[in-house]
Amino acid sequence: MDVSSGARSLLGRLPLIVAGLLLIIFIATGVYSVPADSEAVLQRFGKHIDTQMPGLRFKIPFGVDMVTIVPVQRQLKLEFGFQTYDNTNPFQPPEDPEAEKNMVTGDLSAAEVEWIVQYHIDNSKTYLFHVRNPEVTLRDLSEAAVREVVGDRTVDAVLTTGRQDIETEVGARLRDVVTTLDLGLRIDTVQLKNVNPPKPVQDSFDEVNRAQQEREQMINQANGDYNKVIPKAAGEAEQKISAAEGYALKRVNEAEGDGSRFTALLKEYEKAPEVTRRRIFLETVQEVIPGLDKTVIIDEDARNFLPMLQLPNGK
Repeated sequence: MDVSSGARSLLGRLPLIVAGLLLIIFIATGVYSVPADSEAVLQRFGKHIDTQMPGLRFKIPFGVDMVTIVPVQRQLKLEFGFQTYDNTNPFQPPEDPEAEKNMVTGDLSAAEVEWIVQYHIDNSKTYLFHVRNPEVTLRDLSEAAVREVVGDRTVDAVLTTGRQDIETEVGARLRDVVTTLDLGLRIDTVQLKNVNPPKPVQDSFDEVNRAQQEREQMINQANGDYNKVIPKAAGEAEQKISAAEGYALKRVNEAEGDGSRFTALLKEYEKAPEVTRRRIFLETVQEVIPGLDKTVIIDEDARNFLPMLQLPNGK
């Protein structure tokens, strides 16, 4: 009797137990959370019906609705020629990094190129449904673009001066083809990491590089010496030219002054020749006599010389 009573009690509570289990299953399969850096693409029976923003969301359980979380705010990256593991590189690791980084340049030389492509998922619906495996497609496109751009340049440009140009051109080509194929991705940057000659010729390349650096150093030193000596010589030449021009101007002014005085004297002479002649004679004597040690004045009518004593202070 007690057993029958317990069985009846359990049967009476069975609907509640079933309802509780259904509620637990509903919550477990019908409630989900969308992270702050992501969107949720909602499919019902495989058809896209909605794209939901971050927060707590609900869907029909039991496999009716399917949700795919897409990290649209997170910067993702693909690595080429090497491999690291973190949350920004969850897709498509390289199958053979060594083969991937081996490149042939435009002058038929070899180089080992490692690079990174950083990108965002720009449209979650397009990303999921327009192209199958968009990361694989992006990886193939990136490798093709880098090989094409590297193949247009010499090995010296690839290893030294042309890195930024390669990054810029590869980025532009990738953006064009990603837009054309409508992958739902946005290319942020293309960055070359390690660009080296193949290991068997690494030592020879380093030696050539050192020689080029020494050459540049000698050229810079020569330019420095040139910049020191030439301005100094130019300054000295300019100084001498200025002095010569000043002396020439002085001589010209003196000559013009002498000419002006002679012209004025000639006019006076033409007016009164005898007076002018005598004045010139007296002025000349006045200039000459003070510099003589002994002065003798001769009078045509005198019989003897009359010495002139040199008085102190010229008096």
